[in-house]
Amino acid sequence: MALLIRSHTANLPTKSNSFLAMAETKTAPAAEDGSRKKTVVLVAVDDSDHSYRALEWAVRHAATAGVAAELVVVHAKPPASSVVTFGSPAAAGDVVRVVDADLRKRAEDVVDRARRLCVANSVHGLIEVMEGEARYVLCDAVDKHHADLLVVGSHGYGAIKRAFLGSVSDYCAHHAHCSVMIVKQPKTKK
Repeated sequence: MALLIRSHTANLPTKSNSFLAMAETKTAPAAEDGSRKKTVVLVAVDDSDHSYRALEWAVRHAATAGVAAELVVVHAKPPASSVVTFGSPAAAGDVVRVVDADLRKRAEDVVDRARRLCVANSVHGLIEVMEGEARYVLCDAVDKHHADLLVVGSHGYGAIKRAFLGSVSDYCAHHAHCSVMIVKQPKTKK
């Protein structure tokens, strides 16, 4: 289930820079009018600072790229039923409704923050909330939008946390049908 929050696309400003050239793994076909296809950059956001660093990176680099780009921002809202797995069916129904309301509010906050970041940088794009597990939602969104580049943030989990929690960025790097940029937090100097 996809809930379209806002749909607005526009050409991004262009300057001489080849940032998005890496996203063009396949040659962009010329349209009938002779123009080239836009490069589609899909950015994953959640309520973490890591994902907003990825969005900032994509906005900063896409806005200075020398190619026409379309920005798609996707938030994966987990289904309430995946969060609530205890109690009797009657109690679970009430809990699911409360949890779902909280997840919807969190999704609205995530989208609002992403929208503000884009507006502050004069970048317009498509912002979607899709329900499901993030790793699958992002790979499906890549296919749906024919993305050339997927940009995700890295939480910087160590091997043990990554083994227990899984890594969305690692999954996408191996399963998405496009190039994947993993934006890491800069290391602090001691």
